[in-house]
Amino acid sequence: MLLATMARVPVPNLLEYIPVAATIVTTILSVVLARATLRYAKAADIGLELSREQFEREWAPELHVRLERASTADAKIIITNLAKASVLLQLVQLRTMTHAMPFERQYLNDPLVGGSTWTQHIGERILAITGNDFEGTIAASVSFYAAGRLYRSDWFRFDVLVLRGKFEKIDPVTLPARRVRVLATRQADRFRRQRVKDVVHEAVGTKKATGNVE
Repeated sequence: MLLATMARVPVPNLLEYIPVAATIVTTILSVVLARATLRYAKAADIGLELSREQFEREWAPELHVRLERASTADAKIIITNLAKASVLLQLVQLRTMTHAMPFERQYLNDPLVGGSTWTQHIGERILAITGNDFEGTIAASVSFYAAGRLYRSDWFRFDVLVLRGKFEKIDPVTLPARRVRVLATRQADRFRRQRVKDVVHEAVGTKKATGNVE
C-alpha cells in the first residue's frame, strides 16, 4: 500500500522531501550528540574536581606544634611538617590565654622538609611570659611560607604549671579547629611594600613642594 502511494507521488516531489528528511535526521543526531557531550563534560568536571581535592589533600600545608617539658629547668617546641610539601618557617608566637596579643615572638628563616620536625629549646622564652610561678594555658602558633603563600597555623594550646621557675607540667589541651590560614602571598607582600614606598615618596614630595611655596 505504501509503495503504491509512493508510486503515485511524482518524482520531483520526492526529491523535494529528501532535504527535509536529511534536516530532521541531522537535528536528531545533533541532539543525541549534544546530550552525550554534556554527560561527558559533567563526568570530566567531576573527575577533575576529585583530582583537585586529592591533590590539595596531599600537598596542602599542615604543621603540628607541640610543647614538651625537656626537664624541670627547660622546655622545647617541636614543629612537625605533616604534609609532603616543604615549608619555610618564618615566625613562632607564644602567648598566655589571658591576653589577646602574643607576648613572645621569634623570627625564623628555617626550611622544614615534608615529614620532618624542627625542635628548639624555649624554656627561657616561656618563663619570659609566665614568670617564675604560673598555672594556666599557653598557646603557640607558627607562620610559614609554602608555595609562595604565607600561612599561619591555628593556636595550639597547652596546660602549663611553673613553680619557682621549674616546669612541673606541660600537657596539650586540644587540637586546633582549622589547620592553617592563608595570610598573604609573596606577590601581595611585594605589592604592599612597593605601595608603601610610593606613598612615602609622594608625601615627601608634597612636603618639599609646600616648603618651596612658603
